[in-house]
Amino acid sequence: MPARTTRATAALDRLGVPYVLHRYVVAEKVGDGYGEAVAAAIGLPGARVLKTLVVEVDGTPVVAAVPVTARLSTRLLARASGGKRAEMVAPSVAERLTGYVTGGISPFGQKRRLDLYVDSSVLGHDTIAVSGGARGIQLEVSPQDLIRATKATVAALVDDINRR
Repeated sequence: MPARTTRATAALDRLGVPYVLHRYVVAEKVGDGYGEAVAAAIGLPGARVLKTLVVEVDGTPVVAAVPVTARLSTRLLARASGGKRAEMVAPSVAERLTGYVTGGISPFGQKRRLDLYVDSSVLGHDTIAVSGGARGIQLEVSPQDLIRATKATVAALVDDINRR
């Protein structure tokens, strides 16, 4: 199991943001269902567990957080950020920019603070979970604390057709 303290938990502690730390174990071979497997492992519905994605909008890296049960609409992200075109970055680029490994990229405590865009569906929940900065750790926080602590922009980032 990963250590309790990560850059993400340290950032939340420094800001005085309350959180619940969830530890989990998920088989590495889950593939595209990794997010749903994490949600099941920590006992939360997939709509309340967010995946953190690094995307370039017109060449500028940003982060998007959407439920693990949905697919990010790069078109909607580009629109929300005032850009024209958005595309996912390679995992190695995401790791270099954030300082976290793929599967453990947290919106908190990133090596380089990137603008964060959060899907508006989070506002319908009392708490949501995001990666805690390492595989095997999720942090459950209020959506308002996520938004406030990261200075996130809330926008519709998922087309209805992309919701599972």
